[in-house]
Amino acid sequence: MANKLTKNLLNRLTEINDPQDMHVFLKMVLTPKELEEIPKRIEIFDQLRKGTPQRKIAKELNVGIATVTRGSRELQKNKNWRNTEKSRQSLA
Repeated sequence: MANKLTKNLLNRLTEINDPQDMHVFLKMVLTPKELEEIPKRIEIFDQLRKGTPQRKIAKELNVGIATVTRGSRELQKNKNWRNTEKSRQSLA
């Protein structure tokens, strides 16, 4: 069931092309806290990819070092996350 729900979510997100529409949709389905935290997680990934030290990221984003370390581990685990075929297989 969860896999079906995840696929539904992904389909919904990919159907939305307009940033304003996406913002409205995310405000409908996420709590204000989630809407605040998810962009921080994305910024963590971006900063890690740029080589920014983990402690600097944690300080600048006002998050715990464990949150940044988790992001780093996920990036290492999923080095090919942009590989579309592998991504599709992991959802199957």
